[in-house]
Amino acid sequence: MTSSPRTSTRKTSTVRPARETAVDLPEEELDAAAAQELEAEGHYITAELDGEDIRIVPPGAWRQSWQTALAAGNLVYFVEHVIHPDDLDLYFEIDPTNDEFDAFITEAGRRAGESLGKSRGPGASPRRMRRR
Repeated sequence: MTSSPRTSTRKTSTVRPARETAVDLPEEELDAAAAQELEAEGHYITAELDGEDIRIVPPGAWRQSWQTALAAGNLVYFVEHVIHPDDLDLYFEIDPTNDEFDAFITEAGRRAGESLGKSRGPGASPRRMRRR
């Protein structure tokens, strides 16, 4: 039996070293550190929910994983990442309805100067198409 030319020229896989992180902290502490970093940068806006001012990360700064959690209906995960840690207890005390939550997120987007609606897509071409 002869060996296949493919197997003799196959490259061996190299093992890459794991990425080093700047800080090796447990995930809970890393989230708290990230929250403190955002707060230090002033990366929160204030929106009203049931008459209370609550600080929230502007919608344009939401991570894709947070957006995915929101779309999947995992609101607890979502709010734990976008609401300021000092305002979380108040948010959970308010226990907003879906309509109240929607109004809160819409107001946050408005205050941040961002539209949260669907994209309208490309505009119509200014040139008319010729008929054949």
